[in-house]
Amino acid sequence: MSAKGPLRQELAPTIRLALPLAAQQLGFQLMGSVDAALLGRYDDVALAASGIGNNLLFSITAIGMGVVMGMDTVVPQAIGAGRPDDARRLVNAGLRLAILVGLACTVAVLAMPLILGAIGVDRDVRTQAALYVDLRAIGIVPFLVSVACRSYLAAHQRTRPLVIAVIAGNIANFLLDLLLIFVCDLGIAGAAIATMGVQVLTLFIYFAALGGEERPPSTRDDLVLIARYGGPVGGQMLAEVGIFGVATVLAARLGLIPSAAHAIALTIASFTFSLAVGIGSATSVRVGHAIGAGDIPLARVRGDAGLVVGLVGMGAFALAFVAVPRVLAGLFTGDAVVIAATVPLLQIAAVFQLFDGTQAIAAGALRGLGDTRATMIANIVGHYGVGLPIALGLGFFAGLGAPGLWWGLSGGLIATAIYLVATFRTRTGSWR
Repeated sequence: MSAKGPLRQELAPTIRLALPLAAQQLGFQLMGSVDAALLGRYDDVALAASGIGNNLLFSITAIGMGVVMGMDTVVPQAIGAGRPDDARRLVNAGLRLAILVGLACTVAVLAMPLILGAIGVDRDVRTQAALYVDLRAIGIVPFLVSVACRSYLAAHQRTRPLVIAVIAGNIANFLLDLLLIFVCDLGIAGAAIATMGVQVLTLFIYFAALGGEERPPSTRDDLVLIARYGGPVGGQMLAEVGIFGVATVLAARLGLIPSAAHAIALTIASFTFSLAVGIGSATSVRVGHAIGAGDIPLARVRGDAGLVVGLVGMGAFALAFVAVPRVLAGLFTGDAVVIAATVPLLQIAAVFQLFDGTQAIAAGALRGLGDTRATMIANIVGHYGVGLPIALGLGFFAGLGAPGLWWGLSGGLIATAIYLVATFRTRTGSWR
């Protein structure tokens, strides 16, 4: 039979699982945007402080999230192998690991504001950022526990609770923001409390979805197994967060207009990237099921299906970036100079999106296979060995400014995507 036949059969199931997972990721992005928009109307200092605080939080929390995401490998494989008791036991281990890692991340996050004074952040901004971080740190453990629950539910392809949680969370976040930021006049503290409230609500919905099913007690070996797969994912996420943080700092050194254009383009690209994240998660689950069943050819086809769906979806966004960049930039600012500076970045982002989507989905396929180390190596080498030198060379030495930085980011993503796709195909025997 032609490979196109099985591939076509896998496209629809991949899309059905990917869309709700992408919607959930987009919902998370939307919550952050609403927070920023409302804080911007409240006070410019609060807006700046929340941006800094979120960066500090995410730089640490992303590592913990990656560690817990080791469940994306072990739970789908257990389900695919017909071992439901093992899957239930592993979710217990994942919940325990989320609490332990969450506590460690909380301690690290609480110490992060100490660096703000050393790097010369304005005192008022520093004070509010520290308050924001202190309050948000309370929600780190609930957030990581929800990541463990989400992995288990996605592995069972039970996506309705995930969508319900993100819809309810966005509504609750908006209403709580209005109440706490403006009516109670709590400003940035109100935004932080609202976010914590949403994290608790999300966790309640996830626990309700898990139900009262009996789960065997987990063992220390279960925790070690999840962490063994999840540790490299945490390293991968740190590398990704780090390179975009570096790019943001470099853009700020170029001046106010390049920095604003970079921020707008990155915000738009992050929204569209939600689709790739959803497809990557769906691909991880479906490849993991196939590996658990011992069917490597099916795993290969499912990985290819994820890549095809991702290229079509991200290609549509790339066309929009090329066709209507001024319209997209105009959604975030009315400043003609900033819009003009954003347009070339969005045009470069057309390439940026295609390869960013490819590497995210290939990384998901490799998580399903159980090869998480390759994703960490690819991101470190691709971003810092290839992308950063190009960004520095074109952005500063060649005088291209922010477009030079974005060509560097694109170069790093191209290298990462090529390596991950090649690794997946080699691991599944398609190039033998």
